[in-house]
Amino acid sequence: MVLTETTSVASDVLPVDAFKAHLHMGTSFAESDLQDEVLEAYLRAAIAAVEARSGRVLLRKHYVWSLTRWRDAARQVLPVRPVVDVTELRMVDGAGDESAADVDSYRFVPDDICPAVEAVGMLLPPVPVGGSVDVMFEAGFGAVWAEIPADLAQAVLIVAANAYENRSGTSEAMPMAALSLIEPYRALRVMRGV
Repeated sequence: MVLTETTSVASDVLPVDAFKAHLHMGTSFAESDLQDEVLEAYLRAAIAAVEARSGRVLLRKHYVWSLTRWRDAARQVLPVRPVVDVTELRMVDGAGDESAADVDSYRFVPDDICPAVEAVGMLLPPVPVGGSVDVMFEAGFGAVWAEIPADLAQAVLIVAANAYENRSGTSEAMPMAALSLIEPYRALRVMRGV
């Protein structure tokens, strides 16, 4: 199983100004955007850390999840959440030839804990022998920063500030304040079907 982001978050969506305010950086200087590239890098790293810890995608992105077999032939739970939509199941045979699965053979089942692709009939489309299936889907709380839950947005700022202020790498990897904000979003992976 390989999960790949096929789109990335645009720079203008990242909360660089909010991060500057969080860091108490001055704004009256002539070159107040001098650190923007560095701050963006810390924000991207913090978003990735919060997403990994919470199992939630913060800003909308498109993914391809490649599988060599279904875990359950009738229902496959998706690896991240919240999932907005499953756009395609692409079947790849052993020779690398691709074809789209019939859209009437499966449906997307939105769920906050276990979003899934489910068979409309008895079984999901069969994975070609020696091949794979690519599940293409879109996930994330929203397209803009304001659509992210406030506690997860704050956790990102805390993690990014901790990394920015402790560039030597001698402090804790993820501050307790951020962990306590992320904890309610974590899902136990036991029996999630992933």
